[in-house]
Amino acid sequence: MARVTLIVADSLGVGEMPDAAAWGDAGADTLGHIAAMRVASGVPLSVPNLARLGLASIRPVAGVAPAADVDAGYGRMTTAGAGKDTITGHWELAGCKVDAPFRTFYDGFPEDMMEAFVARTGALVPTAGWLGNVAASGTEIIAQLGAEHVATGKVIVYTSADSVFQIAAHEDVLSVPDLWRVCEAAFDVVRSWGIARVIARPFVGTPGAFVRTENRRDFALQPPRDTLMDRLMAAGIPTTSIGKIKSIYGDRGFSHAVKAGNNATITQAILDTLDAQPSGLIFANLVDFDMLYGHRRDPAGYARALEALDARVPELLARLGPDDLLLITADHGNDPTFPGSDHTREYVPMLAWRQGGHAVDLGTRATLADCGATAGAWLGVPCPEGTSFAELL
Repeated sequence: MARVTLIVADSLGVGEMPDAAAWGDAGADTLGHIAAMRVASGVPLSVPNLARLGLASIRPVAGVAPAADVDAGYGRMTTAGAGKDTITGHWELAGCKVDAPFRTFYDGFPEDMMEAFVARTGALVPTAGWLGNVAASGTEIIAQLGAEHVATGKVIVYTSADSVFQIAAHEDVLSVPDLWRVCEAAFDVVRSWGIARVIARPFVGTPGAFVRTENRRDFALQPPRDTLMDRLMAAGIPTTSIGKIKSIYGDRGFSHAVKAGNNATITQAILDTLDAQPSGLIFANLVDFDMLYGHRRDPAGYARALEALDARVPELLARLGPDDLLLITADHGNDPTFPGSDHTREYVPMLAWRQGGHAVDLGTRATLADCGATAGAWLGVPCPEGTSFAELL
């Protein structure tokens, strides 16, 4: 009845990796800069429960003293793959390193791609065509182009530093199911250009007050090789995805999926699933850290979200028994004090708690795949890549 709960605090980097400068990220430090900002404000970051799991023992964190009674494994992990995006990080966590970076189009998508997109989706939208085709923040572009979209019926297309083709539409102009169909059709087109994901970004409201909804949906490439979840399923072990996790793996590798759209509902879904699923893997992504606070460069909001997660940690631990392992990590950085609005190439934390455990310095792991290898070892199924640290716990 072994069970692993794997929680990705999306974008919670813990300091620049040695190659950060090559990615334009020298000096990035998501956790460190958030904590320093709070110290400067006169109200230090309050994360006593995460500190007890070792968060402040990985490296110094301004205003957060290392706990004297750490009872978990703690360390940091290196992204060995070629990227700093969601898919690179998540695939590597599950034992499938990305050897070559996905293609990005920060200056906009080429004309022939957009022509193919219009040809494939023109019959699915109120008006064939598109607005935008630029790299932009999702909230900013709907503020800029939302009124024109409502008036013309043309969808808004935009990208970022990630390998992503995003399509935004007002739910009163294009229904959510119809937007999903448009995005699925778009994915059939743009994947041939090496783009990793198409994301549906529905929104509501009126000009000057447009707001994105939680009806997002991702369409992504499938990993080219087995992941830990594929092997668990083949062994008949339950695998549950919470939030956007399943879509990151091309909707493959999960026997059950729970829809949840923000940190609060995702955390509650984790607790509910722990009550209902006695064994196997429970895999969740806390999306707000990245989507609401990292990309929008909101360190104050990021700090509040960390404190909100910290407050739920005792509830998580109370639901875990002697056959449970809790792993808390991240997939990349997204320093909200850094220029721009993109991810940052950083180490990610690894906190590993088991009932009756003790403080263990896990050091600097060579790859995120060590997370999957540890989960696999706990569940009795070898992960395709990585070195387990389960025996150290």
